[in-house]
Amino acid sequence: MMATRTEEPMKVGVLFSQTGVTSVMERSMLNATLFAIHEVNEAGGINGRELVAVHYDPFSDAVAYNRLANRLLVEDSVRIIFGCYMSSTRKAVLKAVEHRNGLLCYPAQYEGFEYSRNAIYCGAAPNQNSVQLGEHLLNHVGKRFYMVGSDYIWPRESDRIMTEMVLKHGGEVAGRGYLKLDARRAAYKPLISDIKRKQPDLIFCNFVGESIVHFYQAFAEAGLDAKSMPIASLTTSESDIQAMGIDVGAGHITSATYFQSVGGMQNERCVERYKKKFGGDAVTNMCWEAAYFQVHVVANALRKARTDDVEALRPAILGSEFDAPQGRIRIDPDNAHTYVWPRVARAREDGQFEILSKSASAIRPDPYLASYNPEEWGERLAMHSL
Repeated sequence: MMATRTEEPMKVGVLFSQTGVTSVMERSMLNATLFAIHEVNEAGGINGRELVAVHYDPFSDAVAYNRLANRLLVEDSVRIIFGCYMSSTRKAVLKAVEHRNGLLCYPAQYEGFEYSRNAIYCGAAPNQNSVQLGEHLLNHVGKRFYMVGSDYIWPRESDRIMTEMVLKHGGEVAGRGYLKLDARRAAYKPLISDIKRKQPDLIFCNFVGESIVHFYQAFAEAGLDAKSMPIASLTTSESDIQAMGIDVGAGHITSATYFQSVGGMQNERCVERYKKKFGGDAVTNMCWEAAYFQVHVVANALRKARTDDVEALRPAILGSEFDAPQGRIRIDPDNAHTYVWPRVARAREDGQFEILSKSASAIRPDPYLASYNPEEWGERLAMHSL
């Protein structure tokens, strides 16, 4: 049932980059958001009101994110913004929504240590991906890590958490290498050369955007392979593997709350509908899925609150649940983060992922994971190998 217009449409802001260094992932997040909005309208909209996206391209630039967020809130009279991938852009938009009392719905995994009355966090916190990946790697791959990543807050903080895990389990960090987000391809060669010299058991990779593609391709071109030295990541997705070449990505490891291959009726039907709308070659990924379900979470809250006023809408979101493609999720009423389903998987030769382990239930978010305690976290975050 399509929405029949009984009142003026309800506008929401959408800020995902179609250009710039993180455009590969953010284009999929934009598509997921527009796809979910289409589903909302097909189901009758918001109590008969059409949900309309006002979208701008911030071209992966934090300054542009802040400027366009203010434009949405002031000129377009939008109160809800779906958007952002990198932490730097999230923080830029938060300045705007906190100043003007808007609401940011953020669908990416991030470093934690943040709370805002003007934000809902739908991606994984460190206790929902980093811990699971670290324990899998230390138990099944090796204990000599080499840390690499893009030089900004999220990769550095992910490195800190993983390093603490490695050292507490008797492992070692063989080396580190960080590059600017816009580093040229040639900049990866010295890093790869150092990795070849150090010969770690594995690489913990925190590159984002185009840097993921550049690093994996440089790794393969240097004759290194996943069988002898896998790359493990919290960010490398189906979209990135499609961009780098599925032969380049095969065998490497990712920890995420969602993979296209997770199975289940809810996911299979959702992927089928998505491919019908965007084409058979379209792939989904962890951030795509969070961008998708957060629209439905907010839409349900809008129907309940009957307004997009943040003071009325926020209580309707907190504590709510939704049957997402990854499984049933819940917005934690205390910290506005999300109960999600951690998984660890290995990239297959067809560009999809083989699930290696998953949680038995949705894991409560703890964005304040100041330090890793194996005794405290082991039972609560138990993963089941498949």
